[in-house]
Amino acid sequence: MTQQPGFPQHGDPQYGTQQFGDQPVAGPDDRTPAALAHASSLIAMALSAGWLSFVGPLVMWLIYKDRSPFVRQAAAGSFNFNVGLWIMSIVGWIFIITVIGIPIGLVLLAVSFVLQIVGHLIGTVRATRGRTINYPFQLRILS
Repeated sequence: MTQQPGFPQHGDPQYGTQQFGDQPVAGPDDRTPAALAHASSLIAMALSAGWLSFVGPLVMWLIYKDRSPFVRQAAAGSFNFNVGLWIMSIVGWIFIITVIGIPIGLVLLAVSFVLQIVGHLIGTVRATRGRTINYPFQLRILS
């Protein structure tokens, strides 16, 4: 086996100590707005019974899209995640309206609700630490 320069090898003292996703990618000035971009979905969800959860991230994206790439990415990810969960909720309500699909609809609504809360809480915590999150169920509308 050949030694590759610049990469720790098995047996080296530093092997396995640094992971690529563990380093903060944002300064302290960007962390608060990025955390607010994630948390604003939860705040809007609580105030609007879940129907306006996309507004906070959209506003943050509009304000910071040219100022900070970190905040732009956080807001866009949060918005895109909300759109995916919105579609899941709409499909759930359609199943509930058809009466025969009530069990499937209730499961979809519950999954959407739990994913939204857990996903945005994780996103908020990671943003306060200067790290990014890659949400599942994103429809890439904003970037």
